Amino acid sequence: MMMTHTYQLTGMTCSGCENKVKNNLLVLPDVTSVEVSKENNSATIGMAKHIGLSDLQHALGGINSKYQISANTPHDVMQESKSWIQTYKPILLIFGYVTAISFIVSWQNSTLNLMTFMRVFMAGFFLVFSFFKFLDLKAFAESYAMYDIVAKKLSLWGYVYAFIELGLGLGFACNLSPVILNWVTLVVMTVSILGVLESVINKKKIRCACLGAVFNLPMSTVTIVEDAIMIAMSATMLVMM
Repeated sequence: MMMTHTYQLTGMTCSGCENKVKNNLLVLPDVTSVEVSKENNSATIGMAKHIGLSDLQHALGGINSKYQISANTPHDVMQESKSWIQTYKPILLIFGYVTAISFIVSWQNSTLNLMTFMRVFMAGFFLVFSFFKFLDLKAFAESYAMYDIVAKKLSLWGYVYAFIELGLGLGFACNLSPVILNWVTLVVMTVSILGVLESVINKKKIRCACLGAVFNLPMSTVTIVEDAIMIAMSATMLVMM
């Protein structure tokens, strides 16, 4: 099925830039046509099948290229028209399951053990979210580098971050060195939330990479909330220890 998507494309300053961008995109498999405009900072791309944003950015020279492409397609307009619940259904389901399991495990003698609840919740959170990242680690790293302040400068960080999440999940599940785990969580998630805040404040149309490349979730306050929850829980556990 033929389709046409329009993207925001910045970095073009002359006709030579327009030609370079157009030629770089045209060599991609399944791209049938490309129209770019430096005046409108846009690129309209015809394709035989959907091509991921990370692949388009790679064709333009990668994440460090002067040419930066971001989503601004009819698909995204359709996403925005969805209800809030429809858009964030995957995250809501994950939080619901993790919360329910955490509550069951931490309910002891008709009383909720708050420390156990937070530990199990954080274990479930990190294990589930790292699982989705590992389904396509390369795509996650490329998407993460679009907004994370560390990954922008060090592309390897996206790969390392997924392993850190997995390690934190296993550590919380086994209750290993809770002080170290909570300090690592506090630092890592605080750094992570900075890039999210910048993107949301500047209203950048970027796909959230929290669930890897499996779901097309928009960057929003929901991403801030999920990071903030981890920061709050790790800080609370450190205080209560």
